Amino acid sequence: MTLPTLGLYGLGTMGSALALNILDNGYPLHVSNRSANVTKDFVTEAGPLAEKLTSADSLVEMAQAMPAPRAIILMVPAGKPVDDSIEQLIPHLEPGDVIVDAGNADFNDTRRRTGELESRGLAFLGMGVSGGEEGARNGPSIMVGGTDSVWHGLKEVIDAIAAKFDGAPCAARLGPDGAGHFVKTVHNGIEYADMELIAEVYGLMRYGRDMEPAAIGEVFGGWNEGRLQSYLVEITAEVLAAKDSKTGEPAVDVILDRAGQKGTGRWTVIEALRMGQSASAIEAAVGARSWSAEKGTRKAGADILGFTRGSVDLTNEDLEAALLAGRVVAYAQGFRILKAASDEFEWSLDFATIAEVWRAGCIIRSSLLDEIASAFRGNLPEGQLIFGDDFAELLRSTMPALRKVVSAAALSGHAVPAFSAALGFLDTMSTARGTTDLIQGQRDRFGMHGFERLDTGETGQHGPWWD
Repeated sequence: MTLPTLGLYGLGTMGSALALNILDNGYPLHVSNRSANVTKDFVTEAGPLAEKLTSADSLVEMAQAMPAPRAIILMVPAGKPVDDSIEQLIPHLEPGDVIVDAGNADFNDTRRRTGELESRGLAFLGMGVSGGEEGARNGPSIMVGGTDSVWHGLKEVIDAIAAKFDGAPCAARLGPDGAGHFVKTVHNGIEYADMELIAEVYGLMRYGRDMEPAAIGEVFGGWNEGRLQSYLVEITAEVLAAKDSKTGEPAVDVILDRAGQKGTGRWTVIEALRMGQSASAIEAAVGARSWSAEKGTRKAGADILGFTRGSVDLTNEDLEAALLAGRVVAYAQGFRILKAASDEFEWSLDFATIAEVWRAGCIIRSSLLDEIASAFRGNLPEGQLIFGDDFAELLRSTMPALRKVVSAAALSGHAVPAFSAALGFLDTMSTARGTTDLIQGQRDRFGMHGFERLDTGETGQHGPWWD
């Protein structure tokens, strides 16, 4: 199969890194950027790789200089910038040309763009890329959505630039239209939850056990040698060990405690709730970031409410086991969302393949993903990851520590919203008869909504309060 001429528009941090990755793998590349100066700087930065580069001062000039068939990768911010770029390109493309959106796009936009471009005889791929600048440069995890034939036309290049796990590329076409971007969105939601759980452990060690950052970093470094082995635990150890070059203080101590977010975690929660799912650990993480932004309000609350944080009687082993349980919940809830979307949009997502694509290159890569892939290829009761034999056993063994951590934090005044959410999820999903019978009774009493009888299965029933 003849490869299309490759182009990349958008030479920011991720775009320039991905462009160098493509060049490094031996593929010629046309490049451009909204600012022509950035393009010139990139050509200089490329060094010897610039021999395979053709630069242009604008997106249109780049497209016009590219022989057909073309594949143009967009690395621009989500939303209007993508639509604007597509509108600029359309008059200069021919049937068979492909536009690839490799940014963090809303999958709803990807589905719309796919339909619009295919109706004009053009092709579109939504390509989720995870791994940050380092991954984009050296091999990211790549999640593709689009028409199978279009994917195969670019598979060689995508496989070449992707991260490798035991020699296999961490890249796959996961389904049509928005499937790839949706999987990337859920990946980011899981990332939010994992980061929040790690931060909560750090908080309990730092403010509940009075440990210094470097000492906490050593603990995380040790954990990275065991069941918690992962990219996020690895870099947590590095961050906590680092010293600020200006003050000599722990680097973490000079960072404002206000976390940013680009929207993908929030998109995960919105879509989960829209589909009748609840990803409580991810919701808690998104909420915690939103609360962190209210620095002034939190400072006022510390003075007005006067709540204090006390010491916690928790061992490293307690925290390690609780973090492992919380991480399993984050993954499990993410895959529940993927299952709901796969059913709604008829994507036929392969969950084992998704887990394998995440094994290298991406932010949430961890030693658990091999086990997750195996679990989805086996027999999962009710299709639930937490019910698989190995994960059920893991949760039974770590649940006492999770309870201890949440209890100790609550009694000592430490906020652990993600751990609390994970515990609530596990307790709820292991309760055969819950308390929503009362809620259904209340709904019938105030709104005559009706309920289903437990004994006969009859629906639309009403309580004796209406006799």
